Amino acid sequence: MNEVPAASPRRLHAFIDEAGVRSHSPKSSDCFVMSAVIVADTDLPEAAAFLAKLRIELGRGEGTTLHWQNFKHIDRVHAAKSFGAQQWATVSTVVVCKRHLGSSSMDEDQFYLYTLRFLLERLSWFARDSQSVLTFTLAHIVRMKLAKLRAYEAALKTRETNICWAALDPKGGQMDQPSRVELLQVADIAASATFAAFNPDKYGNTERRYLGELRPLLYRRGTGAITSYGMKMHPWAPTTKAAYPWVAAL
Repeated sequence: MNEVPAASPRRLHAFIDEAGVRSHSPKSSDCFVMSAVIVADTDLPEAAAFLAKLRIELGRGEGTTLHWQNFKHIDRVHAAKSFGAQQWATVSTVVVCKRHLGSSSMDEDQFYLYTLRFLLERLSWFARDSQSVLTFTLAHIVRMKLAKLRAYEAALKTRETNICWAALDPKGGQMDQPSRVELLQVADIAASATFAAFNPDKYGNTERRYLGELRPLLYRRGTGAITSYGMKMHPWAPTTKAAYPWVAAL
């Protein structure tokens, strides 16, 4: 009797971008944000159709690479609200509150990778719980080489972490440009909308409306706290809880 081959696991894709400055200098941004947009393999066409429609609504040409920094406020609200209404996406974000950290000897790349570790934990939990295997793609950043990512992944596998490696593609993460992997443009919306809620403008004001529009997409695991899954705050200490009391209510 011929055996029935085992079904292939469900495939998920995480598209990751960041906002803010990685450095820990007095003049750098108060926070560094890294966001992942998780999309099932079967939903990729719908996600692409969303981007095509958004370009039309924002008056951009077909195939134009969308950049949050080029949007006016009215367009940012529309982009965040439209994205927040989608059923095919889940968002998980890590917010590093640099002013609430002690002194650090990490350079910018080490700081970036340390933030990625927190995010990979959450992505792996999401994939594990849905019995899926997740691949992830990072928006390419200046000076970060793929070899450094590979070395960090290998190092993490020798350490005690909360990453469920069995739920992540063993090939490791990839790096690419939003112009080539267009769903990185959605990750730019997620990261930038979140960053605006934490980063004061030149008048000292923050804008939480964009993040509020994305609230339905945030990763929630049962009755677990949003700060454990969809909005990981680091550090989540008395000082950051006092500075950002609204986060726990997302």
